[in-house]
Order: sequence, then C-alpha cells, then structure tokens
Amino acid sequence: MAKKKTRKAPARSAKKSPAKKAKRKSPAKAASAPPEPKPKHGAFMWNELMTRDDERALTFFEKLLGWTHQDWPMGPGQAPYRIAKVGEKSVAGILKMTEPQFPAQVPTHWCGYIAVRSVDDAWQQVLELGGERIHPPSDIPEVGRFCIIKDPTGAVVALMTPSCGVE
Repeated sequence: MAKKKTRKAPARSAKKSPAKKAKRKSPAKAASAPPEPKPKHGAFMWNELMTRDDERALTFFEKLLGWTHQDWPMGPGQAPYRIAKVGEKSVAGILKMTEPQFPAQVPTHWCGYIAVRSVDDAWQQVLELGGERIHPPSDIPEVGRFCIIKDPTGAVVALMTPSCGVE
C-alpha cells in the first residue's frame, strides 16, 4: 500500500466528522443529541473504501444499501472525501485514489481503522512484533492521528487515535 498524504477524514463513526461537529455546535441539536461514545481500545471504529472511481462506488452503495452521503472538501484540485451515511450516522468513508499518492498498482480496497490509545506507541511496537510499517503516524485535522501497518501475515490495517480519545 502506498503512503497517503495527511487528509481527511474520516468522519469515522466513532470519530467526529465535520458534519457531526457542525450539528453539535447547533444550539437546538446540542441539547437533544447525546455525544458519541469514545471507541474502545482495540475495536474497529471506521471503514474506508479507497477507489479510483468514487462516483461509481458511491452510486452502487447508495442503491444497494440506501446510503446517503456528504462530501467533505479536501482542498483545491482534490476530489472530496465522501462520507457515507445511514440516516444521520456516518458509517464509512470513500476516498478517490489518485497518483502519485496511490501508484497504479494499488488496487481498490477497503481499509479498516482500529482505535488505539496511542498511534505513536503502537507504531513503535510494530516491528518488534513482526509487522511492517506502511504509513507513519500523521494527523488528520479535526479527526485524530493515524498510521497504516501490515501485520505479520501481510494484512494491512490502519490504527487511529481519534481526537475524542479512546476508552
């Protein structure tokens, strides 16, 4: 898997998306909506589809699962991060892969994010436990800190310490 630029994201279900943050800031919503619970250390907290055809993927899942979506701008000249929703709940992200960030040989894939108390501490342990480091710890504004690793069997996964913290 190629290195990713700090970006995004993920309105991850246990993380706070810009959309959710905006809703919490609304006086009417703030009084009625309980805060999202913090994810537990070691629990999967977000899933993200990385694809070269985000429009086609989004249309497929909207028709198949009834998802709606909200776009989160990524910056000038970049495709938006697509936040998939079931009702008002953010359930996944869809990221358009582009070169050179994602070389042509990187296939479309889903990436799971696992909550950890400290991305930096986990990153330090990866090699001694037989894993491989793929993308170093990086900050995602308003979301948290993540890294991408490969376990000793070759499976790739992201680790995340969300801004809201971890139980």
